[in-house]
Amino acid sequence: MFVDSVQITLSAGKGGNGVVAWRREKFIPKGGPYGGNGGPGGSVFIEASKDVFSLDKFVSIGKMAAENGVQGGPNRRQGRTGKDLNIRVPLGTIVRSVETGEVIVDLTEDGQSIMLLEGGKGGLGNAFFKTSTHQAPHKCTPGKPGQELRVEFEVKVIADVGLVGFPNAGKSSLLSSLASIPVKTGAYPFTTLQPNVSFIEFDDFSRIHIADIPGIIEGASNDRGLGLAFLKHIERTEVLVYLLDASGIDGRTPAQDFEVLRDELKAYDIRLIERPYIIGLNKMDEPSAQEHIEQFYTKFPEERENIFEISAFTGENLDAFTQRLRSLAQATTIKYY
Repeated sequence: MFVDSVQITLSAGKGGNGVVAWRREKFIPKGGPYGGNGGPGGSVFIEASKDVFSLDKFVSIGKMAAENGVQGGPNRRQGRTGKDLNIRVPLGTIVRSVETGEVIVDLTEDGQSIMLLEGGKGGLGNAFFKTSTHQAPHKCTPGKPGQELRVEFEVKVIADVGLVGFPNAGKSSLLSSLASIPVKTGAYPFTTLQPNVSFIEFDDFSRIHIADIPGIIEGASNDRGLGLAFLKHIERTEVLVYLLDASGIDGRTPAQDFEVLRDELKAYDIRLIERPYIIGLNKMDEPSAQEHIEQFYTKFPEERENIFEISAFTGENLDAFTQRLRSLAQATTIKYY
């Protein structure tokens, strides 16, 4: 299950209490105050990790808390500090306050970590309060409570390349062909119900990461179909691939699909259509494809340089397609996150 948004209450640990204690040793009849301070509560840290892919583990957890500090002891013993709570989330996670809606942090780099909540300070034992005029204080203080906050974690996939297209355009099949990973494919709408992310590795060991965004339909920008739940994942891709079904098997032409896709991205965020892109006319191996491909060239002659006639099924023209993706991804210096 791919979960990209959860709400959870986080609490830092309470500080341990200070204690009242007295020094009692042979030959020291007036030992005086000897109570130790409580230990600080544990803090809450959040870290982005490329090895975490979903928020699914948080779905059934309503609250997470760091450990409380331990109270002080006799002989001026300091209480142990509570263990910190370290939460690892997927790369691209936005943390915001549920109460105010404010974005607290946007975790876009692997290993990026911040302290989200600070643990409470430990209380003071009576040894702390001894002065020249007050030799036997009976006073101690409790530990301070840790900070608490209800937060929302929201993941927006980060990738070099985003595959966008209608259901059945062949995005999952293409990703399987390019990256050699097993993804669910099938000849029915909405086969892909979650973003799939993988990478292509080249001979020099360089990589480009590709995200297969679930199918977009007309009205997606108004939350039809999978709508806004997955359009948001396109925001953090640097290069777009408009993957179009050239066979027309679903009663639409690739030219119609291209117009709809561009309109939906523009309606969602006009900046998306300004991204570098290429067009993949997929399923060129189908008998009906050539007629639709010629119609596409006629309607969009200005796109000729961006068009690749490909087949994810047979692998035809995928080498040239991949090399163009590589050059576009490596030439893009603007990070969209």
